[in-house]
Amino acid sequence: MLQIDAFLSFTIAMSLLLGGKVITMNAPLLRRYSIPEPVVGGVLCAATVGLIYAISGVKVSFTLGARDFLLLVFFASIGLGSDLRTLLRGGKPVVILTALAATFMLMQNGLGVVLAEAFGFNPLAGLMVGSISLTGGVGTTLAWSPVFVQQHGVSNALELGIAANTVGLIAACVIGGPMATWLIRRHGLHGPAAGQLDIGSRTRGPTPPLDYFSVVWALLVINMTIMLGMGLHALIAETGVTLPAFVGCLLAGIIVRNATPLTMKRSLARMWPGVRQGMALVSDIALGVFLTMALMGLQLWELSGALVFIFTVLALQILLTVAWTMFVVFRAMGSDYEAAVVCAGFGGITLGSTATAVANITAVAQQHGAAHRAFIIVPLVAGFFIDLVNAAVISGFIAVIG
Repeated sequence: MLQIDAFLSFTIAMSLLLGGKVITMNAPLLRRYSIPEPVVGGVLCAATVGLIYAISGVKVSFTLGARDFLLLVFFASIGLGSDLRTLLRGGKPVVILTALAATFMLMQNGLGVVLAEAFGFNPLAGLMVGSISLTGGVGTTLAWSPVFVQQHGVSNALELGIAANTVGLIAACVIGGPMATWLIRRHGLHGPAAGQLDIGSRTRGPTPPLDYFSVVWALLVINMTIMLGMGLHALIAETGVTLPAFVGCLLAGIIVRNATPLTMKRSLARMWPGVRQGMALVSDIALGVFLTMALMGLQLWELSGALVFIFTVLALQILLTVAWTMFVVFRAMGSDYEAAVVCAGFGGITLGSTATAVANITAVAQQHGAAHRAFIIVPLVAGFFIDLVNAAVISGFIAVIG
């Protein structure tokens, strides 16, 4: 095995992100369907590493310790940009999207169980290619696979889960932008004529004003928010509830954003009007490098076992996701521009990860216009409510099948 150290891995990730952005800027097809730039570089790297293994048998592994911290930076920034009034207005859509995702998880697991039986596998193996790996992601896969191996006799549970998560993650990155783009054009939808983006900057138009103090202030506030977020995460863990660390940082950002006195916020805005743009820039870079690292770290040779079963299930899961998103989620979320942006993230919720979902809606917003409610609704559902609902759904299926 060839192990790449942390510094070189991070440098490669930044190079891949830049390469992906350059390729996307010069590829009208990628821009047309809002394919996130990190996906281009990350997938090319994963494919290259897989090819090296296929030819020489050498496994290339990257040290990706910085990846998790970048996710904290990103969600702290999202929280810091979240106005409580907007959050409260998003209450009903959050409930609706959570219900839609929960219903979809039932279908996702049902499809997995039926196909597992059809291929002669333990029916419970279908859950490993259902909401455990697809909606839950790598963390949920690693948490549940020992239970399936030790208590339910699914010996290849981890391999099935990792393979499904790998395919689902790539698919989620690819389908989100095109779905939203088609809905926007099909229904003649338009983003706001003006408005600051939640993350990054538009692919076209004037560059927002930035200066040294704006960026340094942004970094300081984000770091302090992460410190508070990790404290909240520890408090939540004491209650026995297991949630990703980024949820604490998201909540901390919301608290800091809305608990800071209005006079202080106005004074800061007058002294350094680019602070908000600074936070948007930092979060954009953090998300881009994170997703690039997540994709470049995929080990495609894990797909070598049970290939026919895995690809059959995943092909149907992807088709099910597209159909449910286009014909149910879009209408239930209001059939407007914000709903189309949410649809871009729904594939990430149900096939990839929270970061994938937000990367998809970021790409669409940068192309078509700001969607502030979507940037609150999608992370809250994907990073908070879904984990709780998924645990209940998985336990229910095990109780019925096992």
